[in-house]
Amino acid sequence: MGCDQDDPDPPPGDDSGDGGGDDGGNGGDSGPWILNTTGARAPYIYESNSNEQVLVNVQTAESVTVDGKDYTLVSATGIPDYETEITDNLYDWLINRPKSATDFVSGSPIVQIGDIVSFGQDIGYRSNSQSCATGAGYGYWPPGPMCPENVSHQGYFPLAPEESDESCESGLGAQGYWVNGTSIYQWSDGQVLDGTWHTLAPVAEVYDVDICGGHAARGDYHHHFYSDCLADLVEDSGDGHSPIYGFTADGYPIHGPWEADGELAISSWAIRNYDDPGAPSGCGIAGERSCLLVDEYDLTKGTEALDNSGPSTSDTFTSLSGNIFITESGFFYEDYYWDSDLTALGGAYLDQYNGHSDSERGYHYHLTVTQGEDGQLTPAFPYTFGPRFYGKLDSQTIVSVCSDEVGGGVPPGPPPR
Repeated sequence: MGCDQDDPDPPPGDDSGDGGGDDGGNGGDSGPWILNTTGARAPYIYESNSNEQVLVNVQTAESVTVDGKDYTLVSATGIPDYETEITDNLYDWLINRPKSATDFVSGSPIVQIGDIVSFGQDIGYRSNSQSCATGAGYGYWPPGPMCPENVSHQGYFPLAPEESDESCESGLGAQGYWVNGTSIYQWSDGQVLDGTWHTLAPVAEVYDVDICGGHAARGDYHHHFYSDCLADLVEDSGDGHSPIYGFTADGYPIHGPWEADGELAISSWAIRNYDDPGAPSGCGIAGERSCLLVDEYDLTKGTEALDNSGPSTSDTFTSLSGNIFITESGFFYEDYYWDSDLTALGGAYLDQYNGHSDSERGYHYHLTVTQGEDGQLTPAFPYTFGPRFYGKLDSQTIVSVCSDEVGGGVPPGPPPR
């Protein structure tokens, strides 16, 4: 439960300076942040209108007090320092893309198994030439997404986060930072079909991300879901509880997918059963999306009929990049509900916010994935945290306004990609 096993697999997956891999603690403690202490710069990403390369990772992480409240203030360029090995699985994923003949300039990648690829290095993609220059990001990203820029962002992370007494939905744009200073984006890609059905970025944009599972929106490089590159960065091998991968705006940490040695944390969000007309989450006719749940947090409240049905579970959807998907159950946000019975099992099962507490770490979120028979990890809804924030937001935090709008609305500019 929590992820459609038939979703297309995401791409399988160094840091400079100090940091990486330790738990650090709640509330944005400076321990886990990947600080650039050597002045390292990205080999293929340049400052705007300059021949100077961009500094990588986090520039500063310092404790500050604002209006009597303690925070860690993190400053970063938003550019990572990933070095990625082209493994058998990653190469197969590249050559088996549904549009590989046109996604790559020569019809196939220009890298081979065993190659080490730096962030922004040309691997043969037909990138967005309006924002990606030759030798400066072109070829690293598939068609569509912009090249990332130095966003020079700052974020305040509460050092003593508190449980919220409001229901605050996560939204579009940065919802926190990963430990290398890149942005945490949530499940939404900003697209809504027929004004009702919200598409999921980790599904509809799976062919729009780089070999580290990231891409940029308005220059802001981000991850919507688990990345092998992040796992390598924090040295998470799955032989124990995952370390911290990042912090959300409320100050609580996001740990990786592992609850213990060989045991994954498990999302308690379940997929609606549209195929069984009698299923409580279905709509009475097999395969039809003709109803919505009254409350995705309480299945017992039932469903409400729609005037106009959405796509059936056998229809197709064409993404912004022209890739075609079957809209099986699990393709849209509205296909999920929180199963409180799963959360009640405790242990590795998470709560409605995709987190839980333990005696060592206190409250923390987990990235959620499922594992195939081949050992490959596939992101599972809600992917990072949420859909709502567990903790309080305030006027200083990255997300400063509590919203009750699912998907968070569309920010100014083109749709997030």
